[in-house]
Amino acid sequence: MPDSSMMDNRNGMVSKIQSRIRTDSFKSNYDLVGKELGRGKFAVVKKCVEKATGNEHAAKFLRKRRKGEDCRRDIINEIAILESAKANPFVVSLHEVYETTSEIILVLEYAAGGEIFNQCVADNDEAFTEKDVIRLVRQILSGVAYLHRNNVVHLDMKPQNLLLTSSRPLGDIRIVDFGLSRRMDNVKEVREILGTPEYVAPEILNYEPISTATDMWSIGVLAYVMLTGESPFLGEDKQETFLNISQVNVDYSQDVFEGVSNPAVDFIKTLLIKNPRKRATAEECLQHPWLSGPPQPHASLLPSLEEAESEPESPDSAQELVIMASYTLCSSQSDLKAVRGAFPFDEPFGARSEIQPQIYC
Repeated sequence: MPDSSMMDNRNGMVSKIQSRIRTDSFKSNYDLVGKELGRGKFAVVKKCVEKATGNEHAAKFLRKRRKGEDCRRDIINEIAILESAKANPFVVSLHEVYETTSEIILVLEYAAGGEIFNQCVADNDEAFTEKDVIRLVRQILSGVAYLHRNNVVHLDMKPQNLLLTSSRPLGDIRIVDFGLSRRMDNVKEVREILGTPEYVAPEILNYEPISTATDMWSIGVLAYVMLTGESPFLGEDKQETFLNISQVNVDYSQDVFEGVSNPAVDFIKTLLIKNPRKRATAEECLQHPWLSGPPQPHASLLPSLEEAESEPESPDSAQELVIMASYTLCSSQSDLKAVRGAFPFDEPFGARSEIQPQIYC
């Protein structure tokens, strides 16, 4: 893992990599096949086949200049984070790196099952079962715990950034897209506005220090979405979404969690807590009864668990928070409508001008 001597002077950015950057022709070594796998404002991902081996990969083409600025060091940071996580099976693996005059190309592991988003919003007969969610959340937490042990925060955990090695049968998780990731240290605080609106933690909106707990909030939102097909904080617009997050307005009603076990709801409640210091860590989550114990029967009534701690906040201060946060937003790329719950997934927003919007992989 990179040490502090390899850190950029910007918050949490790593400036040194181990991978050799190839400058020979990418197309001499790989054939592009099929349709695009994903596209963002500054990147496109395509399936490719290595000519020498016949192995399938995903090629992520990243523009080095974005809005007139040189963003090469942002891409170097992403490469460094991928290198640091190569020992974990649930983080997408980096195969090779190429560079042209205008792009850097990351040749990555190909996950044939696509985004878990597709199952999150599928009809009941194709949606995740709770048993599926337990297995996948364990894998997500295993990958995130590894990152956190190495002082890396992902900062954009959402269904689009979680791929499956296969869809039928249901495969394993691969965590992708480290374009917003940051390396934490014990000396310098990281405070930035970044993430995807529906998944960002309250401390990001408050411009408070980012920590590993910031990812844990997003995992709580993920678990909610995977179990219910609904987005817990989504409002009519971004302002309402941010207000819901800042006030931790979460619906734990039986209507939303019909057929979901009590321990699953309790698991989510350990994460959707406003104070980051009181959220469960990734390691603690892996020991939660929902994930570590035998399968539980579905609840006919939700338990009267004590509501998660939430610090009161005046309407005036909440509105100020929302205005500050929305000022930094990029415009939404699309309004995908889900079958279950009818919620869109917005692209990430960046910190000031130096953080890019969504980059798929």
